[in-house]
Formats: sequence, structure tokens, C-alpha cells
Amino acid sequence: MVGIQSQTSINTFNVCTSIVLTYICGVKIEDAIQQKEFQNEYVKLAINLMYTSSSLNIHQQRYFRQFGLTVPQYNILRILRGQKENPIGVNNLSGRMIDQTSNTSRLVEKLRIKGLVDRQVCESDRRQAEVRITQKGLDLLEAIDVTISDVDNLFKGLNKEEAAQLNDLLDKLRSGDAFQ
Repeated sequence: MVGIQSQTSINTFNVCTSIVLTYICGVKIEDAIQQKEFQNEYVKLAINLMYTSSSLNIHQQRYFRQFGLTVPQYNILRILRGQKENPIGVNNLSGRMIDQTSNTSRLVEKLRIKGLVDRQVCESDRRQAEVRITQKGLDLLEAIDVTISDVDNLFKGLNKEEAAQLNDLLDKLRSGDAFQ
């Protein structure tokens, strides 16, 4: 029974990712990479996710460029806005990043130069730095929020229930042993 449930989840997930891929990229994965057969559904799923992720990343890079930001810089600002007035350590910030391979210290410094964040040495541990968003950073995020519906348009091929189902399946996938 577990095997049937797993295969059903994978098939449902594959259908959802195919819908997203077809909408974002305009093609099915088989056509996009010109490969008709895959070793199995799991390999197809991995390739499908990587290709879709790459397509989303390209779209996001173009989108945030108009605001003078990279995707990781936007991610830092978004995290800092969620902190309200509370500063957060750079190490803590790194752990909350979507792309945890990013050089958070370098990104924070670039944002500081732009006046979007303040960075202060922690009084209790001079090796640590604490970061908080400035009003200029909040104003920039507000401007981005006004047009963020452009990102929503990427997923208009999915209804709310399908989007929720895809979110649940992605959460389930990341909670597996392989991702620990």
C-alpha cells in the first residue's frame, strides 16, 4: 500500500510540475530537453524540478534587476522585513536564506553600500555582526510588492487548490530522509 501511495504522490507531483513547467516554459519537459524517455519517474521528476527551478530563477533575475537587486539580495531584504525592528546576526540570516550557498556577508555589504540595510558589530561578541533593514530598504520592498503580481502570473496556469497541492508535495519531498 505504501508503494502505491508513494507512486500516486509522485504521479500527482509530476502532473503538477508538468503543469507548472508547461505554463512557465511553454513546453513539456520531454520537448524542452528533447528527451522522450527517462530511466524512471523519479529521474524525470528530478530533471523536471531542476529545469523548472532554472526557468523560475531566470525570470526572477530579470524581475529583480529592474530594482537594482539580485535574487539573494531580495531574499535578505525580505527576511529582514520579517524581523520588524529586531536585528539578526549574519550567521542566522545565512541559515534562513533560500540559497544557502550564497555569501551572505558579501551580499549584506552590497546592500549596506546601497543604504538598504544597517550592519553593526554585536556588542556582546565583536566577531558577530547584526543586520537590520533601513527605511530605504522597506520603501524598496514596498515598491516591489506593488508589482509582485508579475510573479503570481507565472503560476496562473494553476488554480489555488493545485498551487496548495504542489506546495504540500514540495514540503513532503523536502521532509524526506534524502534532504536531511
